[in-house]
Amino acid sequence: MKIMKTVQRIPGGLMVVPLFLGALINTLIPEGAEKLGSFTHGLAAGTIPILAVWFVCLGASISLKSTGVVLRKSGALLVTKVGTAFIIGYIFSKFLGTGMIETGFFAGLSTLAIVAAMDMTNTGLYASLMGQYGTKEEAGAFVLMNLESGPLMTMIILGTAGIATFNPLLLVGIVLPFIIGYVLGNLDEDIRGFLSNAIPVLIPFFAFSLGSGIKLSVILETGLLGIVFGLAVIVITGIPLILSDIFIGKGNGTAGIAASSTAGAAVATPMLVAEMVPEFAAVAPAATALVATALIVTSIVVPIITGLYAKNAPKMGFTRKRIKPKVQKEIKV
Repeated sequence: MKIMKTVQRIPGGLMVVPLFLGALINTLIPEGAEKLGSFTHGLAAGTIPILAVWFVCLGASISLKSTGVVLRKSGALLVTKVGTAFIIGYIFSKFLGTGMIETGFFAGLSTLAIVAAMDMTNTGLYASLMGQYGTKEEAGAFVLMNLESGPLMTMIILGTAGIATFNPLLLVGIVLPFIIGYVLGNLDEDIRGFLSNAIPVLIPFFAFSLGSGIKLSVILETGLLGIVFGLAVIVITGIPLILSDIFIGKGNGTAGIAASSTAGAAVATPMLVAEMVPEFAAVAPAATALVATALIVTSIVVPIITGLYAKNAPKMGFTRKRIKPKVQKEIKV
């Protein structure tokens, strides 16, 4: 059986197929892995440790000479993603405030749901797609983009009560695995080669683990609105991200498409925000359901359109511009 070749024919297949499989199993057999315990439960619930190892390997694959490219691309995507969420959130806040639409097709839609779904990129999905369709520098751009994780950016965008505080150690915890790998890889090329080989191998494992925390039934709970909401996240954030990648990041737009997803951490954001700002308590459950649906929809659709875009970008005249030689020349002068 040519299972691997079949999976690879699917755009983002190494990420999408295991993720969908995990979600399907969790939907049909809730808590099944937890009841089995041991290594099976660890495989299904091990998103964080698997990603931690993967980030070390990814860091090791980035050479010192390409660091400037990584920071440029990640900075451009970070500012664009958060900036777009801020603009859309600001507009809707003028109409909805801390409430939500109560009736009609858009019932349940709130500023909290919009900002939470739009301001965080699924960095694991992004990096895996860039590992397949982009460059190592583009994959490494997830480092700064991890600053979006958690309720911090959502709190800042919402601008509520001035209580958007966070523990700086959490930021260190996000980037430390990548830095460890980066240092090791640049100290010893053999280590770089050894760890770099593990990058594609780990992708389906953390994808399955991420999917194991999702239930496909959430799409039924939010109905057509949830699906439309997820697609809207891709369109509204994707267009500015493509332009940012092309004109600032000097890419061909593929990284922009890959960054237009909703992060898994975003699902917990509405409840976390509601705990800090009670005014959002009433809308948090509906917002959580919508964000969860956006996570599922974007996790499936973004890899597909990223693969299609990457294949057709050269035909449309979009190519990656080499900016590394220019930087090296300026340093020598």
